[in-house]
Amino acid sequence: MDYLKRRAFLKAGFLSSAVVVMNGCSVFGVTTPRDTIKVLQNDLFPKAKELGINTADYIGIVLKHSRITKEDKHYLKNGVKWLNESAVDMYKKHYTKLLAHQRQEVLKSFAQESWGSSWLDTILRYTFEAAFGDPIYGGNNSQAGWKWLEFTGGNPRPKKVFV
Repeated sequence: MDYLKRRAFLKAGFLSSAVVVMNGCSVFGVTTPRDTIKVLQNDLFPKAKELGINTADYIGIVLKHSRITKEDKHYLKNGVKWLNESAVDMYKKHYTKLLAHQRQEVLKSFAQESWGSSWLDTILRYTFEAAFGDPIYGGNNSQAGWKWLEFTGGNPRPKKVFV
């Protein structure tokens, strides 16, 4: 029983936990995966921040969702590490500590790899889900994404989150 509680605690703590990015034996710093994803999502779709859409928290919901496989969750988490490693390789700083033009250069380089392009595509799809999904799922606050697109949500709308 205690094992399951610890495991749930560790899973839930992913976005608030720290990731240490290393280059050889030299530690360059600590950053949270949530911070990295938040900056990345703003770089990929800056309109979401302007509209007040909570894209980073939506990824947190995805990582807790019972229908998302462990492999997919692991893939999302590893991508954060890969992106930060790429930033450290290029600029000796975490992705979140780079200037906007440096982050764009990291993204261009990262996207040249098939695994990098695939991971960015996955993050972008979740970003769009957050921005344009039903507000009940926690991303599209006050229907901001729908209003921006001049879209009216369909009926019937969900009454509770399907988890």
